[in-house]
Amino acid sequence: MAKVKGATLMARALKQHGVEYMFGIVGFPVGPIAEAAQKEGIKYVGMRNEQSASYAAQAVGYLTGRPGACLVVSGPGVVHGLSGLANAQQNCWPMILIGGAAATYQNGMGSFQEERQVLIASPFCKFAHAVEHVHRIPFYVEMAVRHSIYGRPGACYLDMPDDIILGECEEEDVVEMTTVADPPRMVAPQENIEQALNVLESAERPLIIVGKGMAWSRAEDEVRQFIERTQVPFLASPMGKGVMDDTHPLSVGAARTHVLQNADVIYLLGARLNWIMHFGLPPRFNKKVKIVQLDISPEAISQNVAAEVPLLGDGKAIVGQLNKALEHRQWFYPKDTPWHKAIAEKSEANAKQIAPQMADNSAPTNYYRAFKDISEWLPDNAVIIGEGANTMDIGRTQMPNKSARLRLDAGSYGTMGIGMGFVVAAAVAHPDRPIVSVSGDSAIGFSGMEIETCCRYKLPVKIVVLNNGGIGGGLEKMPDDPFTAPARVLGTGTTRYDKMMEAFGGKGFFVSDPKDLRAALDAAMAHPGPALVNVQLHVAAGRKPQQFHWHSG
Repeated sequence: MAKVKGATLMARALKQHGVEYMFGIVGFPVGPIAEAAQKEGIKYVGMRNEQSASYAAQAVGYLTGRPGACLVVSGPGVVHGLSGLANAQQNCWPMILIGGAAATYQNGMGSFQEERQVLIASPFCKFAHAVEHVHRIPFYVEMAVRHSIYGRPGACYLDMPDDIILGECEEEDVVEMTTVADPPRMVAPQENIEQALNVLESAERPLIIVGKGMAWSRAEDEVRQFIERTQVPFLASPMGKGVMDDTHPLSVGAARTHVLQNADVIYLLGARLNWIMHFGLPPRFNKKVKIVQLDISPEAISQNVAAEVPLLGDGKAIVGQLNKALEHRQWFYPKDTPWHKAIAEKSEANAKQIAPQMADNSAPTNYYRAFKDISEWLPDNAVIIGEGANTMDIGRTQMPNKSARLRLDAGSYGTMGIGMGFVVAAAVAHPDRPIVSVSGDSAIGFSGMEIETCCRYKLPVKIVVLNNGGIGGGLEKMPDDPFTAPARVLGTGTTRYDKMMEAFGGKGFFVSDPKDLRAALDAAMAHPGPALVNVQLHVAAGRKPQQFHWHSG
């Protein structure tokens, strides 16, 4: 009778359920899993840090619809991977963290890197379990994959002890599992669909908020049909961008504060009223606003603001129901209403406010002048990764997306350090698309060693660093005693991240004058391998004046 090892069973099960990518750092005891994964046809990417590996696994899960796997060693490796596990859970992205562990017969003895890994992983994921028998490995992999993509997507953890990885069992004793199918698409009761449309028809100032739940459910065609049929203005959440083209005439991102404060009916499609949407509360929202909320999670309905109409289920299916019901109605929202006019006026006023900064050619440059060239340079089909505080926030408004699932950033958890993991994930999942990361100089420091990963795998990614020398800004001249510099300061904006790229074999560019930026961007895009454009910003560069603090209620 043939025997099979635990590592091989793990790799086979992952492959069976559509896991195509594994990111990690090998060592005791997980090396055999990586080797088995490669033999089974899973693409393994060796990273430089477990955090970046876990960020890559979740991003590839979001981009492909099947969880990415992250492989880490025991103890500290699992602890490092928890940052990605937590980010995936809060961001509602599927991933499986696989942690090595000491042999089961050494539990409690103080073995090498022994840790209570299932216990510490459990608060950060949907499902966590130790694998206790070799022949049951496929059972636990099926559970992890199913939990990660069914319902609200999220993170899962599997604990793999050394004796389970190296252990064997008879092939005939292996627990065989049916391949996890794509998640079922739940629809809403028809009476809720009709009620939701009645509420929309009653609105004087309607607004649709499109969240990343619509991107996850592949609902872009249905959402586009619904918005263009009703002519209701829409606002995209940070990663809902691209479900509808940001340059669409009904996009109101340029008047975000105005529409949130004044809308009397809001369709919340796959977005949450958390801090990103100011909890749905005054003064950022109309006190009497009526919310029609579409979400796949029952617990999310009416969070912070009671839903006038709940639409519980799958985004693609339910917006399809709304479109079907509209066939029997003649209603649409006319383009010549005072609401449309007020939005257009506010958008124009906001554009005029930043126009002087976009036209400012002084050196060092500011964010808006830099983003003017970056936006014009970006290919329409690029995957855009944004990271940093001002860099990410301003970039959300200045870099448009025209298609769904092409924008990755810190998301709901606001995690710094995600950038380079996301870059690697996007490059392996979309080798046919340009991959562009626009990062702040503080942000690139969290995961900058993954630049070497990009060079080693010859990933033709393009990284732009907007460098003002600090967390929110640096100094024009560092003091003789650097310990007296303000805590936010990282330098003067001249740190040569481009030289770091060149040291690993990529192409680097340093831009100190905005007149040279576009040529550097073009040269970076033309370079066949990894390239980094390091753009010196004025140390006091920042956002346009804000009416509210960025995470205010």
